[in-house]
Amino acid sequence: MTAASDGHPPLIEAERVTRILPGAVPVTLVRDIDLSFSDGELVAITGPSGSGKSSLLYILGLLDTPTEGRLLFRGEDTATIDAEARARLRLEFLGFVFQFHFLLAEFTILENAMIPMRRLGHLSSREIRDRGIELLTSLGLGDHIDKRPDQLSGGERQRGALARSLANNPPVILADEPTGNLDTHNSEIVFDILATLARDQNKTVIMVTHDIGLAERTDRRIHLVDARVVRDEKIATADGLPV
Repeated sequence: MTAASDGHPPLIEAERVTRILPGAVPVTLVRDIDLSFSDGELVAITGPSGSGKSSLLYILGLLDTPTEGRLLFRGEDTATIDAEARARLRLEFLGFVFQFHFLLAEFTILENAMIPMRRLGHLSSREIRDRGIELLTSLGLGDHIDKRPDQLSGGERQRGALARSLANNPPVILADEPTGNLDTHNSEIVFDILATLARDQNKTVIMVTHDIGLAERTDRRIHLVDARVVRDEKIATADGLPV
């Protein structure tokens, strides 16, 4: 692993990370993963089904733990912190977007976006509501804040999920097939939002995707086969320069 270009540790580092599910026939989800991620990267993780893409994302997101190896956030080994500290780190440091939005059906889109802020507890009730409205408006949902998820289109629901992921202003967004359940038009909208977060707001966006066309428009592509990274490359433009 190398330090970031500013001399500080990388935002996230995986050092020889392996995850094996025990059993009569153990299952290897990922093996010997060595990766680091810096601020402002837009990264695609690709590979065939069963190659370990989502498993790697869940480990990076502290939703699962390595069997072997280390996962570090800003140089701190996450294995040295307790469950409460891990949960707090997820809440402050990471935003999650999934293929299926997982919005709570009984709440409005605004109430869904407010949940992470309520859990973190840094803002007043008025500030939480104002930020929720601001986020939803910035994502084109300002006229829908009082609607429940079942009153919105698929693309609108996914943008609502994006607003929720951004609620606590995390430096990292982890997206698991965020366009996989959308049509082409809405896929473009969601991808453009993710790209803007990385390129204009300096957030690190790590996205699992089967869409090679979208992957080729990111800054970096990590390709997995049989639980291992087989390629980690910067994406170049037609003039040969990084995106």
